[in-house]
Amino acid sequence: MPHKVTVEDLYQSLRDKLKLQLLAGGAGLQRALLDSSVDPSSYIIAGPLTYIHPNRIQVIGRPEMDYLQAPTDCEAEHDLDRVFQQHTRAVVLVDGVSSTPELEAQADRAGVPLFASPLPDKIVLDHLHHFAALRLSDKTTLHGVFLEVLGMGVLITGDPAVGKSELALELISRGNRLIADDAPEFTRIAPDIISGTCPPVLREFLEVRGLGVLNIRAMFGDNAIKHTKYLRLIVHLKHMTAEQLEKMPRLSALRETREILGERIPQVTIPVAPGRNLAILVESAVRNHLLKQQGYDATEEFIERQQNALMQE
Repeated sequence: MPHKVTVEDLYQSLRDKLKLQLLAGGAGLQRALLDSSVDPSSYIIAGPLTYIHPNRIQVIGRPEMDYLQAPTDCEAEHDLDRVFQQHTRAVVLVDGVSSTPELEAQADRAGVPLFASPLPDKIVLDHLHHFAALRLSDKTTLHGVFLEVLGMGVLITGDPAVGKSELALELISRGNRLIADDAPEFTRIAPDIISGTCPPVLREFLEVRGLGVLNIRAMFGDNAIKHTKYLRLIVHLKHMTAEQLEKMPRLSALRETREILGERIPQVTIPVAPGRNLAILVESAVRNHLLKQQGYDATEEFIERQQNALMQE
């Protein structure tokens, strides 16, 4: 079940963007947008007024308001009851539609907040769906350091004391950016997109053994911080002995995938050993991953060249 998000959370988040006004039903601001009666796999919770597939947030524009005002008094009262059903968490009048005393009275009786926005329904719906994707989707917290490396979202993982924070500090000093240290939060905002961010209490800080807690923004400036990024690659640091290093394949990387929120994320394992420059290795892993996404594989080309050379001999 997604984290609890109330109607007031939505109101405070979108009030300025959508120029929202609370007209009635303020008693329902503390109600959760989702509960156990809603399928947690469906996050499109807002839409135009419909009775066949009702939404948690009912959006009423000019066509919907014309429909509500068209029937006889008895039918209109019945339609208003259906607008403010038990599942309804909020009603939003859009496109400058004016409220009516009947709507406001029904909102107060049902304890359902009634909002008004002067913006078109498409803009309002886009913001509501984006809010739902970010705030109501499944979340997970992973142990590691999340950075933007050469423009790509990279999660660095590994056992405690393997050197994740020291590596992150060196990468930041090379112009890369910190998103979250220790406990980045990841949210699935689309079928193939995992977005990562930092809990507010940890934002901008990096803990490095021997140095304590560092404020990266204060040390390196605003450009050293990134608030959110899509997760595209995991770099796993692993201590290895000389014998283990000798047994590693020479022509290919230790590549696999790791499932996060149902999405398979590529993972590269980098051995940690004395004398290895991990920052350069991580940046090289990112560059190589970008090349693979473009269809180029250095290992395949290397093997092909060797085979061609043998055939020519």
